[in-house]
Amino acid sequence: MNLAELASLLVTLGCPAEKSVEMAGQLDKRARQLAEQKGKTYEQAMNHLLNLMARGWASKEKGL
Repeated sequence: MNLAELASLLVTLGCPAEKSVEMAGQLDKRARQLAEQKGKTYEQAMNHLLNLMARGWASKEKGL
């Protein structure tokens, strides 16, 4: 998945469109760091981070 695709996915999860490209870059970097630190694949690390972000935006929408 390239950064443009990731940015688009982030928007569908609730990320503000104007911040999606910057956030995609940060997310990509963090996923690579986590994969290295935890001995997991990039895909596993990205999945984990996307799940966390989706839950965070869902909570924000509910006003929690």
